[in-house]
Amino acid sequence: MICFDMNGHFVSLHIHWKNIHKRGMDKIWDLKKQGDQNEVKHLSAALNVNMVIARLLVQRGIKTYNEAKAFFRPRLSDLHDPFLMKDMDKAVERLQRAVDNQEKVIVYGDYDVDGTTSVALMYQFLKQRIKEIEYYIPDRYSEGYGISPKSIDYAVENGFTLVVALDCGIKAVEKIGKAKERGLDFIICDHHNPGDQIPPAAAVLDPKQPECNYPYKELSGCGVGFKLLQAYSKHNDIDYEEIYDLLDLVAVSIAADIVPITGENRVLAYYGLKKLNSNPGVGLQTIINFAGINGSEITISDIVFKIGPRLNASGRIEHGKKSVQILVSDDEDKSDLLGEEIDSFNEIRKTLDRDITQEALDMIEGNEELKDMNSTVLYNRDWHKGVVGIVASRVTEQYYRPTVILTESNGMATGSARSVRDFDLYEAIGQCSDLLESYGGHMYAAGLTMRIENIPAFKQRFEEIVTRQITDQQQIQTVEVDAKITLSEITPRFFRILKQFAPFGPHNMTPVFVTEDVFDAGTSRLVGKNKEHLKLDLVEPDVNSGIFPGIAFNQSDAYDLITSGSPFDICYSITENEYRGKTNLQLFIRDIKKRDIF
Repeated sequence: MICFDMNGHFVSLHIHWKNIHKRGMDKIWDLKKQGDQNEVKHLSAALNVNMVIARLLVQRGIKTYNEAKAFFRPRLSDLHDPFLMKDMDKAVERLQRAVDNQEKVIVYGDYDVDGTTSVALMYQFLKQRIKEIEYYIPDRYSEGYGISPKSIDYAVENGFTLVVALDCGIKAVEKIGKAKERGLDFIICDHHNPGDQIPPAAAVLDPKQPECNYPYKELSGCGVGFKLLQAYSKHNDIDYEEIYDLLDLVAVSIAADIVPITGENRVLAYYGLKKLNSNPGVGLQTIINFAGINGSEITISDIVFKIGPRLNASGRIEHGKKSVQILVSDDEDKSDLLGEEIDSFNEIRKTLDRDITQEALDMIEGNEELKDMNSTVLYNRDWHKGVVGIVASRVTEQYYRPTVILTESNGMATGSARSVRDFDLYEAIGQCSDLLESYGGHMYAAGLTMRIENIPAFKQRFEEIVTRQITDQQQIQTVEVDAKITLSEITPRFFRILKQFAPFGPHNMTPVFVTEDVFDAGTSRLVGKNKEHLKLDLVEPDVNSGIFPGIAFNQSDAYDLITSGSPFDICYSITENEYRGKTNLQLFIRDIKKRDIF
């Protein structure tokens, strides 16, 4: 089961930590704007769907029959012309010259899922056309994120003349300038926001750079790489089926990098999932097997929770190169050996994640001053650098306040920060810049490095800034609700149409509903190892719609309310539950309240 936090990130609700201190306020159920009633009625009639379905579409900006058709039936022909992207002609020309002259080429990418899938995509295409080609993933600990000086030295010293950099490079102005002076060209394929200057590369592909009129701005790094291959294929009359065969990698990047699943990303994810489910590459099939999701329909959430963490674990625990090795493998036996190794990395990562998160939560629970603060800043020199970002997310989930988790690396305090809804974490950290050696990120997530002796001063100032700027509402978790419905409206046809809204993700979330005034059928019960979950059987008064089963993870504190005989309101999404060969609809309960919420 999945949901998203208010930063647009996936959050597992299966996690159950001991000794959790909860902030005392209930979640806010925020009912979205319901759309223009005339537009909803018009679309309902045009599509022959009920008003709830039509309203969900209008909320997503879909107001006409043709827009709905494009939404429900994405087509690869809907992809934009890649030459609309700034510098695409330069990129194709430079790549063509490398192929024609058989230059030595490096495919370079970050150590996360977007970076490794990008490298695998580009390498598999180019290795058919360039004899001397290698891929390079920087070491997370010795080289860090982005274009590393070590990689440039390696390329120059070994006679490489072109680097295709994916999912990074847009801010590496000085490094790429020095590389150019040494005779090394770069083609940058990035999707991050640029700085004040654009690097002096042979070509810079980034739809977010100034003066780029590309119609869709939210591609993943792998998606930008795909557009380069699309342009190269178009230029050389290569059958698009060759690059469409790599869309499983693009889908994995889109899901794992949490980019909006709208527009072009929706098309790429839709067809990438088809490939992933029908005929994935050898390496991805191995990962699927180890993840235990073979034989079931793989979804975006499966990538986020099962495939992505395994590919990420290599870079966190050993080296991201292992992930590329398995993704480009065409030998099942070698792939299985790599899969075992990567799965073991993931088990280590999970243990570190669990243990360090519990240590962090215990630090807060054991300190009344920490519990009462509006921010969290924790440091332990022994925590593993590869999981501090995950830990920061976990701690933010539990205490719902801006959080910084620090460890020691190369004699400095370094770590990750996470935020809550609508609080600009990057700006707050920027107000502490004189205490930092470096920092980067965006509104909801950041990385930072400081001298260890600066931690107390940073902690104090960060708390003062958060206290001054954060609002009461920003400190309360919010669940965005698409619509109020009755349980009787949840019919098999309704759910069949709802499933076609997939693939779900940021900007196209799994629809969330509220139903008011429901009752326990008398058979709801506590379940789970520690009786921490609720298994619900729900009925509506005066409606002959039968009993609706539901599951509410980590909500045992609502048991007394549910079994009191009084009505209550539920906030939920609708899922399918398979048990003993039978599939039935189930309500995935996000929250439970007493009556009268809106």
